[in-house]
Amino acid sequence: MSLFLLAGIATLDIINTVDHYPAEDEELRASARRISAGGNALNAARVLTGLGHRAELLALLADDDGGGRIRAELDAERVGHRYAPLAAGVTPTSYVALSAANGSRTIIHYRDLPELRYAHFRAVPIERFDWLHFEGRNVAETEAMLRHARKRLLDQPISLEIEKPRPDIERLMPYADVLIFSRAYALARGHTQAAELLAAMRPHAPRASLVCAWGEAGAWALATNRQLAREAVHAPAVKAGQTVDTLGAGDAFNAGLIAALATGATLDEALARAVALAGHKVTAHGFAHLGKARPS
Repeated sequence: MSLFLLAGIATLDIINTVDHYPAEDEELRASARRISAGGNALNAARVLTGLGHRAELLALLADDDGGGRIRAELDAERVGHRYAPLAAGVTPTSYVALSAANGSRTIIHYRDLPELRYAHFRAVPIERFDWLHFEGRNVAETEAMLRHARKRLLDQPISLEIEKPRPDIERLMPYADVLIFSRAYALARGHTQAAELLAAMRPHAPRASLVCAWGEAGAWALATNRQLAREAVHAPAVKAGQTVDTLGAGDAFNAGLIAALATGATLDEALARAVALAGHKVTAHGFAHLGKARPS
């Protein structure tokens, strides 16, 4: 069992299930509605606890009813948040349209709360953690956190999720041991294949393992020990059942990957486990069912 610190954001997700994605100006009745805590780091933390690990979320939480609901969910799922600072404001909210036709999700996000800052991170006793994971956002503050972590840690790995092409995001890459790229980032950079993106990113992080998930096509990874990783390994997607809910599939993939690496798996093995976990996640709503997907 490993202890993870996950730094990023926490949101309140309002999820409406609809028969199909609505056309412009269409009036559509939702067949179901649920409200849940969300956000990349938060979701990954809850998956890690479901897999039998311990996880602490470091995210700025609003002092409103939404923030209280998030804290209650974290407590119920045994996700720690003792270091998560409270701030006056409104909880960031994601309004999600979940299509019953194919499980796809469309998100409209509203945010009027400050981002996590270096001052918050500096107060955390990071030496007690086995692994640190960061969302790649708020570049200047995150870079300060990563620099601080590199000075304080002995040999604990650092993973970094690169989801969107934010200005100067490449500045964060040299600090990470594991870089996890999204398909959206690859496409925004003009790359139509995961392996092509990973090769292009290698100069930014010559000593890191590079990973890119590509949805139904599976995922690719570039190890550090393959002569600057000229060859990417591939793990095909795993179809564990009918696709019901893709919301948070990427977060499940990230959690599966770092959980496997933290417990001694090779990069190839970790990639396969992460793909399998993401494939299992989309077969049901939420994440509670993933505890049954623990590797033997």
